[in-house]
Amino acid sequence: MKAKSKQGQRSFPFLRINERENKPRKRGLTEIRGPYYSVVGRRYLEDLFETMGHYVDSLKFAGGSFTLMPAHVIREIVDLCHKHEVLVSTGGFVERVLAQGSDAVRQYVVECKELDFDIVEISAGFISIPTDDWLRLIELVRKSGMKAKPEVGIQFGAGGATASVELESEGVRDPSWAIAQAKRFLDAGAEIIMIESEGITENVDPWRTETH
Repeated sequence: MKAKSKQGQRSFPFLRINERENKPRKRGLTEIRGPYYSVVGRRYLEDLFETMGHYVDSLKFAGGSFTLMPAHVIREIVDLCHKHEVLVSTGGFVERVLAQGSDAVRQYVVECKELDFDIVEISAGFISIPTDDWLRLIELVRKSGMKAKPEVGIQFGAGGATASVELESEGVRDPSWAIAQAKRFLDAGAEIIMIESEGITENVDPWRTETH
């Protein structure tokens, strides 16, 4: 006799798996990448959320892909994510915006809020900015009603599929510097810290286990 499954219940419920908290979670967060390496639109995400939406906590745009898309399409994607309790992050595009001056940064944050982004990632893998500027950015994002997500790491030039040879020529920072930065960002109100894996577990042999 076939057992009837309840609506929303996963298949094979008798098999043990690592159970996860319900959304919104504080631990075991899963972030997926939006449009970047491949086209990810509303219909693609509808299928993904229908099958695996329970396990997705946030969607991250990358490479500034949203700057190439019509505003109404971005809103459709954001609305769909929110329908499935998935937060939406800008990815680290602020690095490009910073190079265009403070007015551009303020307008960028305003536009992100108008498009209902939840998280503004603050990365600095390709540019160097003073810590006080980082803190001001965190405050700007927080006052705008969004979550600030700074990225810290020990490898300059990390991201964007940078070649290992190029990364080696840049050298790495002392891990204690990254830890101190992360603490300052949290004290300033950052919602969560993202750790850049380059130089720690990615493109490095052996792994920098003293940073864990």
